[in-house]
Amino acid sequence: MVGQWQSQDAIAGNPGFPAFYVPFAKALYSATKRRFPIWIISHAGHVLAPRGKKILTTSEDSNAEEVKDIYGLRGQVEHKLAFLRTQVPKEMKLVIIGHSIGSYFSLEILKHAPELPVIRSILLFPTIERMSESPKGRFATPLLCWLRYALYVPCYLLLKPWPEKIKSLVIRMALQMMDIPREFSCLNTLEPFCLVNAAYLGSQEMREVVKRDNETIKEHLPKLIFYYGTTDGWCPKEYYDNIKKDFPEADIRLCEKKIPHAFILNFFREVADMVADWLKDDLSKM
Repeated sequence: MVGQWQSQDAIAGNPGFPAFYVPFAKALYSATKRRFPIWIISHAGHVLAPRGKKILTTSEDSNAEEVKDIYGLRGQVEHKLAFLRTQVPKEMKLVIIGHSIGSYFSLEILKHAPELPVIRSILLFPTIERMSESPKGRFATPLLCWLRYALYVPCYLLLKPWPEKIKSLVIRMALQMMDIPREFSCLNTLEPFCLVNAAYLGSQEMREVVKRDNETIKEHLPKLIFYYGTTDGWCPKEYYDNIKKDFPEADIRLCEKKIPHAFILNFFREVADMVADWLKDDLSKM
């Protein structure tokens, strides 16, 4: 039945390397009985397009706004909207799952595209306010906002000449040492172009993700689920306490399992099972 189709879209954190989210997407797909498609949406400039693949242009999205800074925060919002408007069937209902800065983009999607049929938006470890004031942000701000320029030249000089076989070997060894599942090639993690864009987006996050968008949250409150960590250096428990105080009626949850901010590395199954449970009522109506 056309009106009953549904998809789940996971918006990555930063860096937006989609390969890291594949285990989570697979676990969520299994936990939802393999009934609904799941897309992982990366960030513009964080992944090199495969050879021979068509690249979507903004001209294919009649609603797209012209953004000169395509790798910054506003450009990344338009990047997600272009995908949802042109690559997802218009009759398909949507569940948007944002992780970290992906939660910020999820709120921006609700704000700028209210016509999209989003029935639920889940914000995991949401970096939606005061990023530079957080424990991790105080360390990352000088590195991303000023010192990143000093890293560009050595980054290109050291990594650009490496053959893909060497990059693949280094990444495989690193993942093995960290006991991280290796689902797909992660070559973009050592691609200077992608690393530079990830650092640039990070600098904008530190400067511009300051004030929580309470207006958008209030407007879409029935659709939202927030999930905060107890050991999260990017969105500490203080941020959970504040938003819980401001929106006592909202579905705002605090992790009781000490799952880290970067859950996709070792806790993807636990989070996928939780998300599937949260969506049980929504999906049962499909």
